[in-house]
Amino acid sequence: MVRSVCKTVLSIVLAIGMFFSSLAGAIRTGDRTFGRKQINLSQFTLVWNDEFDGDALDRDKWGYEWWITARKGGYWHEDMVSVEDGDLVIRTEYKEEPLPYKYNTTWDTQQPYGPGYYSGQIVTRDKYEQKYGYFECRCILPAGCGLWSGFWMMNEGVYHEDGSGRDGTEIDVFESFYYGQYKYGNDRISANLHYDGYGDAHVHSHVATPLVKGDPYKEYNTYGVEWNPDEYIFYINGKEFARSSAGGVSQEPEYLLLSVEVAGENGAADHDPKARNGDISDTPVWPAEFRVDYVRCYQYNDLA
Repeated sequence: MVRSVCKTVLSIVLAIGMFFSSLAGAIRTGDRTFGRKQINLSQFTLVWNDEFDGDALDRDKWGYEWWITARKGGYWHEDMVSVEDGDLVIRTEYKEEPLPYKYNTTWDTQQPYGPGYYSGQIVTRDKYEQKYGYFECRCILPAGCGLWSGFWMMNEGVYHEDGSGRDGTEIDVFESFYYGQYKYGNDRISANLHYDGYGDAHVHSHVATPLVKGDPYKEYNTYGVEWNPDEYIFYINGKEFARSSAGGVSQEPEYLLLSVEVAGENGAADHDPKARNGDISDTPVWPAEFRVDYVRCYQYNDLA
């Protein structure tokens, strides 16, 4: 009798273990159906978008004028940004001769251009901001060791050091810096939140490092975040992969950014020591391209 009961209990424990193991395996292989929802766009209204259908960047929607030229291990320059074949294209490549300086900025961290890796960024700052809703871009990531593309959101409240992200949080809908890594491989992105400035008080909350099915460096995927007063919900191809309320959730409007950065500091390129390709110069194709098919911003139908 005792032996029979023990066998029954053991069977139940094993069954439960196999159940949760299968769920973990599903998540590891990129099947994010474990308790995850599909975004329901019927609860939203499209309020702002750019389909990049023209032959040049729409300057009524986007600008280049952010705070720096030297960015991480390279330089941001507007010549690296173009619109072609229905895509925004941000290219990254090494230039022996510095590109000419083109625009002025009031930020005091402006640095001169030099020889090095050039990429670009665009931003809706002073052109479009939104509080709450669903924000999505469809894109192909740039293939290259040490390259770091992103779709993210900001406002000036991010710099306030008050122990909270409610006045502003850097919302990294996705970041791609895993190309060529032994540990993670090529098929992951990262979602993150930052608030309380970028000094000693800075708070970084890592949300998740999900898989992307297929080859995100050759295939289009959508990356999105649903932002409401209570939490951020992150999606790939319309499927939820994580939630967070870190920082108390931003309660203020934020602007959008699309960018590519190069690993390193002060314009000097570096590389991730975990990468199979030890140096950024081993990137297989130059220029590397971050291609964005569209950016779309939706507002809740029942939330102001």
